[in-house]
Amino acid sequence: MIQRFPTLLRAALAASILAASAAGALAQTTLTVGASPVPHAELLEFVKPALKKEGIDLNVKIFTDYVQPNLATEDKQLDANFFQNRPYLTAFNKERKTHVVEVPNSNVHVEPFGAYSLKIKDIKDLRNGATVAIPNDASNGGRALLLLAKAGVIKLKGANNWFVTERDIAENPKKLKFTPVEAAQLPRLLPDVDLALINTNYALEAKLVPTRDALLIESADSPYANFLAARPDNVNSPAIQKLVAALHTPEVKKFIADKYKGAIVPAF
Repeated sequence: MIQRFPTLLRAALAASILAASAAGALAQTTLTVGASPVPHAELLEFVKPALKKEGIDLNVKIFTDYVQPNLATEDKQLDANFFQNRPYLTAFNKERKTHVVEVPNSNVHVEPFGAYSLKIKDIKDLRNGATVAIPNDASNGGRALLLLAKAGVIKLKGANNWFVTERDIAENPKKLKFTPVEAAQLPRLLPDVDLALINTNYALEAKLVPTRDALLIESADSPYANFLAARPDNVNSPAIQKLVAALHTPEVKKFIADKYKGAIVPAF
């Protein structure tokens, strides 16, 4: 019996170490978040080390479109997503019968929407009958028309309506021809159209600099702030709240200023 004691002691110590390791592993919570590559995934990667210290293992999944992240969140393939603004989410839920919700107080940044062209240097030079490519979703399509209206290129019936469409154009003096296109494809169409209205994340991916290359650009007070979105059952989870806190720090503000140089601006 005495001879067996060291063996039993070693076994007990080993079990204790394994239990401690298991407890440590359980302390880490995995949080899977879908995001557009630029700037959303870059911002998430930036805060990943800080979240690790908070017990959150952040798993960033990149999406190159505006549809799949919400569907994957709805289907519980993702815990949350980070790519969209309020008008877009409102329209998406209505069209797709989904139930994705905004995480409270999670605004991170605004990506000023811009109009780009390879054929003209000034919006005043837009020719009669010019082809203008705009996003084909209700939110961003309306956003494009509102920007053109603000610049005096067209006039709209409902200038305060997020979801204006071509049917709401009251005056189109240059007889512009609008071509709705999936938002991610717009930079590729620049050689083929006179003007394209492009979301900043896709403009950045195409190596366009909004503050330099855009003929028209939204002001910093744009209502289209990008935020975290989740499901009603987990929108207030501790892990998501830690992510919100990590994205709302002076370090993130500095990262945005240094990396994007005005192409995106903080919204917190």
